[in-house]
Amino acid sequence: MVVIRLKRMGRTHRPFYRVNAMDKRAPRNGRVIEELGWFNPLAADDKQIELKIDRINYWLSVGAQPSETVASLLRRVDCDPKSGKKLENA
Repeated sequence: MVVIRLKRMGRTHRPFYRVNAMDKRAPRNGRVIEELGWFNPLAADDKQIELKIDRINYWLSVGAQPSETVASLLRRVDCDPKSGKKLENA
């Protein structure tokens, strides 16, 4: 099964995460199928998240499951984590 989850990068006390499509059995920082964006929690609000929504839509359409954290990031950019589509009321 493919999951969309975060891979920790950065250094001590300066986290930086990449959003990736990975096999569920792979370790957190293990082999990646495709990189789908990044998340920098320490940056200013307008520069915190960069996602390839079209590729995320593809992976969700073929059955990939987002982690809880990735689902919340998708909601922050007004994208439905179940279907990958942009929310209409946003």
